[in-house]
Order: sequence, then C-alpha cells, then structure tokens
Amino acid sequence: MKKVIEVESLSVFYENNQAVKDISFQAEKGRLIGIVGPNGAGKSTLIKAILGLEKAQGKVTVLGEKVNDVRKQISYVPQRNQIDWDFPVLVEDVVMMGRFTHIPWYKKAGKKDLEIVIESLEKVGMLEYRKRQIGELSGGQQQRVFIARALAQHADLFFLDEPFVGIDVTSEEIIINLLREIRNEGKTVFVVHHDLSKVEQYFDELLLINKELVEYGEVKNVYKPDILSKTYKGSITLFGNDENIMVVSE
Repeated sequence: MKKVIEVESLSVFYENNQAVKDISFQAEKGRLIGIVGPNGAGKSTLIKAILGLEKAQGKVTVLGEKVNDVRKQISYVPQRNQIDWDFPVLVEDVVMMGRFTHIPWYKKAGKKDLEIVIESLEKVGMLEYRKRQIGELSGGQQQRVFIARALAQHADLFFLDEPFVGIDVTSEEIIINLLREIRNEGKTVFVVHHDLSKVEQYFDELLLINKELVEYGEVKNVYKPDILSKTYKGSITLFGNDENIMVVSE
C-alpha cells in the first residue's frame, strides 16, 4: 500500500519542555486513525507539527512531498476552543473557505464551488442553516459546519483535533459516518480522540502517544491493557462485557 504520510524523528520543544519526543511512523491510504493519549501527551502538538503549524525538528513527507507543496490536499479541523465563534460569518461562507485553495486569488468562487458547498452542507445535515451566523449554532452544529468545510476542500488527508468534544449524539453519529465514507473513498483520516470506550467502534488503527510514541498499529493489536497502561502510566480496568471496554485511571 502507498504511504500517504511518513514522519521521521519528529520533536517539538517549548523552551525547556519537550512536548513531542522523537516520533516516527508511516500511514497508508484509506485508514481511519485515532491519536490517543492522556492530557498533555502532545496529541494536538503532534498534528500541528506534522502540518507545519508548530516549529519542529525532524522530517515529514506527505504524499511523497513536503507539506507546503501539497497543502491543498490536506484538511485540518482544529479544536472548537481555538475558533472565534463570535466572528460575523455565515455558515455557507465558512464552508466556502474550504474551496479557497482551489480558487486563484484573481477569481471569485464560481458555480462549481457553490455546488460543492451545498453538497457538503447536505452531507452534514446543515443546508437549511446556510444563511445563519456560525455563532448562532449549537456546538454540534458548529462542528458539523467545519466538517463540511473540510469536505468541500476535496482533500486526500484529514486531521481532526477532538471533533467529538462538547457535541450532541446526533452530530457525533453524522461525523463518524462521514469519516468512514471518506476512509472508504481511499482517503486517510487522523482524529485526536479521548474516549477509549469507542476506539474499537471508530478506528482502524491507533497511534498511542505520551510525548513519545508508545505504540502504533491496528486497533485489535494495540488496544490492550498493558499497552494502554504504559500509555497512560496508570491502571486498567477491564469490564467483562461483549464490547470489552477498557477504562483508564490516570
């Protein structure tokens, strides 16, 4: 399988603190990958470093190129708390931002771009809200709009930072189903995630980190008490039910 991303010895320093330490991994196309670890483990820092949004040491290759050379093929959905929801912008304008990498600076958005925006809003069930201010929506609705923006970009590689935090059940189901569709189209999706009870249901692979890489592989191979205990540096409680849910005490 083709490697869509290769990360070699990636490290990030904040003054005297090493937030990410010497992480290396490779990911193939058509995978839905969860990035899991305790608070302060460097999960968000890792994806920002991969995207070139944090100063880092190491090497990142995306689709065989440097990140800046294929940026239009990469979509990033940040944490909701990093977004200014009071900024006066319409829902459809937020989604249109996903088209900007495809529109030359000297041109306006065309009919095709508007069609893609409408199609993306339909997929997340938000078309009827297209003329609403983004700040008027609920947390789940806002997240769905930003997923629509990512869809409108027609990227090949997606990074989502805690997309399920603070949203309703309906929005979470819509989002995970869309991420599965994207995966099934041969695209690769990375999701920073904290709810261990859903990793078997949601992901193909897990990237477990605690500043450094603990384990990376298929969920069935790495979603195990000893590996999770090593990741969270705590104890694991295994419930005796069919879903085999594991709870971590940090």
